[in-house]
Amino acid sequence: MNDKLDWSHPESLWRKNANLPSFEPLKNSEDTEVAVVGGGITGITTAYLLAKEGKQVVLLEADHLLNGTSGHTTAKVTAQHDVIYDELIQHFGEDNAALYYRAQEDAISSIEKTIQELNISCQWKREDAYLYATTSEGALKLEKENKAYELLGVKGGLVDKVPFPEQTTAVLAMKHQAQFHPVQYLTALLEEFQNLGGKVYEKTKAVKVYEKDRIEIVTGQDVTLTCDSLIICSHFPFHDGRGFYFSRMYADRSYAIAVEPETEWKGGMYLSVDTPSRSVRSAEYDGRQVLIIGGENHRTGEGGEHLSHYEKLEDFAQRMFGIKSKPFKWSAQDLMTLDKVPYIGPIQKGNTRIYVATGFRKWGMTNSRVAGELITDYIMGRESLYHSLFTPSRFKADPSMKAFLKNNMNVAGHLIEGKIELVGTRPQALLKGEGAVVQWKGERAGAYKDENGELHVLDTTCTHMGCEVEWNSAEHSWDCPCHGSRFSYDGHVMEGPAKHPLKKIAYSDTDELRHLPIEDYYEQGSTDQP
Repeated sequence: MNDKLDWSHPESLWRKNANLPSFEPLKNSEDTEVAVVGGGITGITTAYLLAKEGKQVVLLEADHLLNGTSGHTTAKVTAQHDVIYDELIQHFGEDNAALYYRAQEDAISSIEKTIQELNISCQWKREDAYLYATTSEGALKLEKENKAYELLGVKGGLVDKVPFPEQTTAVLAMKHQAQFHPVQYLTALLEEFQNLGGKVYEKTKAVKVYEKDRIEIVTGQDVTLTCDSLIICSHFPFHDGRGFYFSRMYADRSYAIAVEPETEWKGGMYLSVDTPSRSVRSAEYDGRQVLIIGGENHRTGEGGEHLSHYEKLEDFAQRMFGIKSKPFKWSAQDLMTLDKVPYIGPIQKGNTRIYVATGFRKWGMTNSRVAGELITDYIMGRESLYHSLFTPSRFKADPSMKAFLKNNMNVAGHLIEGKIELVGTRPQALLKGEGAVVQWKGERAGAYKDENGELHVLDTTCTHMGCEVEWNSAEHSWDCPCHGSRFSYDGHVMEGPAKHPLKKIAYSDTDELRHLPIEDYYEQGSTDQP
């Protein structure tokens, strides 16, 4: 293996050399039947399906299409969503667990049908999926999950081992799943959406919603889009609609690298059930086979030194497969619901005009199709077997109450901890390309020194609900540990639910010297009186 890999510039395999179209912002007020907010796989899929039904659809994206989770996924198209079916049976009952599995399998078949109908070249390939354990606790989980498979009629079962040198205690297969290149697939879907009359606007951030005779969406440019139905596919809904989604979900980050292996790949898609998690699947890049290694998940705003997560994935890849060439690296953010089932449907019980699709728990490739088809059924007035299972207004006493209390206690803890944190670092001490929480005029602040030596100093109070953001050294961003908002190094919103940037703090070296303790002041070399 060559020297330690260069992790300085995150880049997704899927977005490399992607021939993505670009679109103008919405500059003038418009009227449409359906507005879809969010230009990821869920928004594009839903917009396409509604356009196929003859609906007039406008798709809005705050930044660039496929620049979020959809362009930074591992892109497994599978119903094997970690260890979940035993848990679903316990909390939702056997019938609902069977519905969840059926919904995912239907989604895989629907995606495959679309690929065939539109003749999309996107590396679509049927592969078996595997969960594997390396501990006795993990083996017990898989034995229970296997019994759930048998009860639900899932095609699969326990097998002997995985085809790489990991010491496993149990392995559970799910047959005839799939993988693909998500950006190639969605680029073709987007083109067909436009052929059907759909409109797309990028750099158009939806910020307000007024529910009048018709729905009015006001953008950051103060332009209004009027519609009959609004579908929100933007992770945390930018419009909460009294659904309190910020208290019923939390954001989780995970990491991935792509390597060209030294050993021959035997096929399949793999996910470990022990901590830390490891995900493995193959892909093609530039005529070569590469392996995508994922894992190292943690709540947004937590997780310690972020660059170390990439290094741990690299170490795993080297031990299991060897590394011939330098990989890509990227990370993604996903939302987790209280009961591990996505929220898909009316934003609030009884609201038949605004819909949400969120909380996919890292399994957005199938759940995005489930969401698109369910919401299309809602808008077209059709009943669905799956509406009740995924409805956002559900609240199961077990496990929802326990998860609700745990999540919001975590938020409260961060609110308190961030306010009393003692910080010793000062802005002037930062190196180029380095960011950190610092002390400024006796208060907590955030600072980043860019490659030109310019300091960007910010108030670290998240503009959503007042938690204190933390520095993410891997992505050079400020991340909120409470609800997953993310900001660029200079304070601009990268991911919601925050709508407003971090407050900038006017800074100069002279000001810093005037606020240093007297002994530190002279250590800086000043001969003036402070």
